Amino acid sequence: MEDLVVRDADVVDGTGADSYRADVVIDDGRIVSIVKEAAAAGCLRPKAVRELDAEGLVLSPGFIDMHAHSDLALLRDPDHSAKAAQGVTLEVLGQDGLSYAPVDGPTLDGVRRAVAGWNGPGDDVDLDWRSVGEYLDRLDHGFGGRGIAVNAAYLVPQGTVRALVVGWEDRPATARELDRMRRLVAEGLEQGAVGMSSGLTYTPGMYAGNAELSELCRVVARYGGYYCPHHRSYGAGALEAYAEMVELTARAGCALHLAHATMNFGVNEGRAPDLLALLDEALAAGADISLDTYPYTPGCTTLAALLPSWASEGGPREVLRRLADDATAERIRHDLEVTGADGCHGVPVDWGTIEISGVTDPALGDFVGHTVRASAERLGEDPWTTARRLLVDDGLGPTILQHVGHEENVRAIMRHRVHTGGSDGLLTGAKPHPRAYGTFPRYLGHYTRELGILTLEECVAKLTGRPAARLRLPDRGLVREGYRADLVLFDPRTVAAGSTYESPRTLPTGIPHVLVDGRFVIEDGRRTDVLAGRAVRRSPV
Repeated sequence: MEDLVVRDADVVDGTGADSYRADVVIDDGRIVSIVKEAAAAGCLRPKAVRELDAEGLVLSPGFIDMHAHSDLALLRDPDHSAKAAQGVTLEVLGQDGLSYAPVDGPTLDGVRRAVAGWNGPGDDVDLDWRSVGEYLDRLDHGFGGRGIAVNAAYLVPQGTVRALVVGWEDRPATARELDRMRRLVAEGLEQGAVGMSSGLTYTPGMYAGNAELSELCRVVARYGGYYCPHHRSYGAGALEAYAEMVELTARAGCALHLAHATMNFGVNEGRAPDLLALLDEALAAGADISLDTYPYTPGCTTLAALLPSWASEGGPREVLRRLADDATAERIRHDLEVTGADGCHGVPVDWGTIEISGVTDPALGDFVGHTVRASAERLGEDPWTTARRLLVDDGLGPTILQHVGHEENVRAIMRHRVHTGGSDGLLTGAKPHPRAYGTFPRYLGHYTRELGILTLEECVAKLTGRPAARLRLPDRGLVREGYRADLVLFDPRTVAAGSTYESPRTLPTGIPHVLVDGRFVIEDGRRTDVLAGRAVRRSPV
């Protein structure tokens, strides 16, 4: 007897093809048979130890979050309902060029400080690994060897590699340093990473020139991985920055996946067609390009990320030293408010769009949920004074929502044929961006059912089969015999994001069952104690 049969499901298989009705049989973590139109055909129905009536529910592959920041959350919280309840069965970690492997002791200390706003300070997780392989092994054996809530893949973070080899200084790498960085990227890919990420508005990844990045991309291409850059501008120079990445990867012969490929800030309102025309031209010429977006207009990052790159040189300790000096702080203010700092994508900051979403010091909690401008008015001071105080008093910890997006751009980009879904969700802070808890049901409910921007089959393909193809996963992302039983059952009539800006941690509705490796992690709408997730390693070329 097989483990489970899901009866009378409307199967949306992840290819984009029309749905069909079927019984789906699962055994030992895999889909062993699919019997189409079983009830109508009157054939002998498949039997299993357990039967699940899926009448009225869609059965699809588990959703793949192509841009996640759960690098520590998966080891901190065995529940991890933020993603499991959305139907996410695989997250791609190591994003934006900064994560926790490969490292040595000093590099790990710097990275922890630099991304405390993304993942917390990390003092509640035993960071006992150093290599990419050791980190992936730790995911495999999380929580006493039981595993983790959902599966995870990893990108080698180029900024961390540069910090380990070159440091946090703004200078070119030497030939010997570049050779060592090549070796580290190769080792990470050999140990299971699926590609390499960069954060080209974050220290120290931003200090790498294109020749250096191209050399590292050649290594990635040799192993069949992909390059995932947070490129050099999402604001005033956005189109040029996209074109730069397209050209760089074309020269290196490397697949390109554009992270959170938005067109934000006032200078880019209505310019999504320009980006899509650029991509279409490159695709027509044979480029291998994909992208991900989240289905919301505001962005989310750290307050420190807005600072000019020269103020970030040397790492977090140097940033705090500069902020403490009045003359240097005034230079930073001028770059932010007048010139348009590169950290703020070349656009002068509008403090009325910068909402504090989280702090690490509870004593600063009154700032959360308010814009910097509103808090400054309450305190009777200028916004930079408020922002500066928050940065210093919270040790660069504040996270922000940046209300600079445009709905027409969001809709245009999600329609494109190479689009995939990514939450870019930060799980820390008192009021995180609702995308961390709502991205995938929002695609299904708001943009598919309510607005009709996508068909259901197209939407599911963007969240499952197409991401799996980018990750080169040979047995995930589709409802197909022999494939891993990472599956979601949802009600297309009711599925919706529960998270809002006011209550960002509210779980979604309409997703009663989620399976990872054939085991229920969500059953009847509730989180079970199953930890079936593991590290998903790069498939050999």
